[in-house]
Amino acid sequence: MTYIKWTFRLLVLALLAAFLSYVLPQRDIVRVVSTEVIRTDFTAYNRLFYAQADSGSAEAATRDLRLINTVRYNGRVMVYRNEDTGWIWPPYFKFDSSDLQAEAEDLTSTTDVPRWAVVTHYGWRIRYLTVYPNAIDIRPVADPEARMIPWFNIIFLTVLFAIGWAVTVRWRRFRARRIQPRLDQIDSAIGEQRAGISRWFRSWRR
Repeated sequence: MTYIKWTFRLLVLALLAAFLSYVLPQRDIVRVVSTEVIRTDFTAYNRLFYAQADSGSAEAATRDLRLINTVRYNGRVMVYRNEDTGWIWPPYFKFDSSDLQAEAEDLTSTTDVPRWAVVTHYGWRIRYLTVYPNAIDIRPVADPEARMIPWFNIIFLTVLFAIGWAVTVRWRRFRARRIQPRLDQIDSAIGEQRAGISRWFRSWRR
């Protein structure tokens, strides 16, 4: 029973960690190589990872998708999608994907004369499902090795941990005061019944 409890707890923690890893903002320092618009047909496997259609546009099974092609300082390629999130989850309230695309095009540069930019995004890059992280903001930066401290994530996770700890402490106190005495009474009653049944069987043996 103990192994089942710990397995369930670890599974819940893993799902929570994956959820936070997907929705919390991340920042990458990249060089914009190009931008493009492709026609995308969604499937049952990757539709979950895409936002709704841009604000003011009708939702359809297929639509144009803006992409921002970049290269990181270490040479790794990263492709971002550029979609409005609107009022849906996650709550970034992004309505300016067209403006962001223009800003990304303005920051396009070459290897000989690189221009570096900080891309704020959420989501994952899953190549075999054709899934891209969604760019939220882009701005130029002078140093490609600048240290980016995720203050929002630090504060958010600290507050989330504090709330979780407070709920856990109150639940343990409630269980110790209300639930555990009831369980002890039930165990005591069951023990008495078992003892009575055992005495009854022993009387028949005699």
